[in-house]
Amino acid sequence: MAGPLAGLRVLDLSTMISGPFATNLMADFGAEVIAVEHPDQPNPIRAWEPTYEGESLWWTTIGRNKQCITLDLSTEDGQAIALDLAADADIVVENFRPGTLERWDLGYDRFRARNEGVVLVRLSGYGQTGPRSQQPGFGSIAEAMSGWAHMNGFPDSEPLLPPIPLADMTAAQFAVMAAMFAIFERDVSGSGVGQVVDVSLFEPLFRLFVSHVEAYDTMGQLRGRTGNRSPNSAPRNMYETADGYIALSASSQRIFENVARAIDRPDLTDDPRFETNEARLEHVDRLDTIIEDWTRERSTTAVIEAMEAADAIVGPVYDAADIEDDPQYRAREAITEVEIDGEQLMTQNVVPTFSRTPGAIDHVGPAHGEHNEAVYLDDLELADERFERLRERGVI
Repeated sequence: MAGPLAGLRVLDLSTMISGPFATNLMADFGAEVIAVEHPDQPNPIRAWEPTYEGESLWWTTIGRNKQCITLDLSTEDGQAIALDLAADADIVVENFRPGTLERWDLGYDRFRARNEGVVLVRLSGYGQTGPRSQQPGFGSIAEAMSGWAHMNGFPDSEPLLPPIPLADMTAAQFAVMAAMFAIFERDVSGSGVGQVVDVSLFEPLFRLFVSHVEAYDTMGQLRGRTGNRSPNSAPRNMYETADGYIALSASSQRIFENVARAIDRPDLTDDPRFETNEARLEHVDRLDTIIEDWTRERSTTAVIEAMEAADAIVGPVYDAADIEDDPQYRAREAITEVEIDGEQLMTQNVVPTFSRTPGAIDHVGPAHGEHNEAVYLDDLELADERFERLRERGVI
């Protein structure tokens, strides 16, 4: 694998989503990732729907570009092999309940004793410290505790959880970022030693809500659900068309004036109810009605063409079929083809793009234990007899 992370070695001891997605992002950009699964209990997402010909399309993507081996970390032999693998690793990633690695005698001290420069990235529901730290945690609970669900939805609806594992995937991105920070400090700042990175599932999402803690602290303000509207600018909403919906955002005065011109209502900019953003927020119900009365009489295509001609900022509401047909997605090569079992499969490409050292997709998620022989016999140079003995005992 080429890419900006070529030469970076990552030992992935994690399961489910947060850790595997973090290492997937690193593998996409050239890191050598060895993913460890239990011999009898593979990552549960291998069975997640949707499946195609018995293969989970979740695993096809999240497992891509990795080498997959099996290893029972709860056994003494398995722990010794894990330490051998970590001896040449830059990063070790795990997302077990805090204390699990220590119970297996695989705490950071043991990794560091074998490899002073190793960075141990630990993802967990609530972090490694605090009164909840020892409790199991899932993304849905993090989405609730972070404040995300409380603010998601319409004013008259119940709090809503996201349709994707948002907390896990957000935590994964923070974990990758933090791991790169730690590698920079080790290699560029020059300490030469690793450290522990502690990532909870709830704090990365919480970090995205800029100003909310400050607003509560200074004014006792609690933000509620606003649906598709923004508390900071108007108009900003989804508007029904004759055959669908469009998204529109006018966060500056100039863009609002362009919207008014697009809907043949230039007079709105002189109306005291709409002449400033503050006034528009106060009269947003009326403003949304005026805009939607215009959009409902036209097709989505016609609305977008008229808005874009006036330099307003709008977009369609896409499903997967629309995305595959969109010329902007095609021009950006945001969707690419990979081979799986002799067939071509469309999948999300590596993001973001690099001008000189781009990432790439070498292969889709491997089979359970597919790289056992390559890693154990070739890389670790285990004797054939020991390899067979460990396999017979269920260690690998």
